[in-house]
Amino acid sequence: MKLLRLTPENTKFPFMRFRRVSYPFSAFLSICSVVLFIVWGMNFGIDFAGGTLMELRAKSGTADISLLRNLAEKLGVGDVGVQSFGNTSDVTLRFGVQPGGDAAQAAAVEKVKTAVTDGYEIRRIETVGPSVSAELVQSGTLGVVLSIIAVLAYLWFRFEWQFAISAVIATMHDLLLTVGFFSFTQLEFNTTSIAAILTIVGYSLNETVVVLDRIREMMRKYKKMPTDQLIDISINAVLPRTLMTATTVLLALLALVIFGGQVIRSFSLAMTWGVCVAVYSSIFICSPMMIYLGLRTEGATRAEAVETKNGAAEGAR
Repeated sequence: MKLLRLTPENTKFPFMRFRRVSYPFSAFLSICSVVLFIVWGMNFGIDFAGGTLMELRAKSGTADISLLRNLAEKLGVGDVGVQSFGNTSDVTLRFGVQPGGDAAQAAAVEKVKTAVTDGYEIRRIETVGPSVSAELVQSGTLGVVLSIIAVLAYLWFRFEWQFAISAVIATMHDLLLTVGFFSFTQLEFNTTSIAAILTIVGYSLNETVVVLDRIREMMRKYKKMPTDQLIDISINAVLPRTLMTATTVLLALLALVIFGGQVIRSFSLAMTWGVCVAVYSSIFICSPMMIYLGLRTEGATRAEAVETKNGAAEGAR
């Protein structure tokens, strides 16, 4: 029985020809991510911002968001965010930390519960104080930074410096675009989002190492081949594996997006974006970067020497 293939056999797609397009495109997306982060910022969840989140379900079958918002604003608990999710009967209500400490926060929760009990079923309540949210911010930031340092150390010892720097640039590219994705979509950024970022770092590293390993293997086998052609052959060789892995992961993530619910929505959507970006960066960011960093095979060196010699001969004429 013939195995399923997502790419034709003996694929010879010239990926390196598109490096002059992929780099400006990625630079544009990276700049947009930075601008969005500065202008719009992140939609921090209560894990990082502190406050109370209440998940409600309308007893009548349909939640009236405007009525809920007006009702909550009259209770004097500060700015209240009301947002629907899932079906039309489910809604989340969120308000910030109350002045006066834990007692004031508990009183505000009871006030809101009393106001909405008649028309809504309270399904979940989460409260995070300011000190806890500050600790979570520090822990989450530290976790991301330490993971990046570990990736840098692994790549530096695992590959030659051109390979390592290219992989680091690709990983940073993926992280930057993921931050831009959170800022653009205004998905809630919470502890599960940190888990998504760390998972994206691991997946991006895995895809990158697969491509780099094949390039290094081909360099030993085809020492006289020009560098760009060798990289094209290497990427085409691992392309079936890359697409099959990405497809199976995306199918699982699609199930999480549809059936996972609101709690892991930011995780599943961020992972879906991250998998696509990781595949793109391993092919169009990491691999071409080695050419710009001066990685040369014997064939590329010889071709440059011939061009230099011909240029000198023409100049002498």
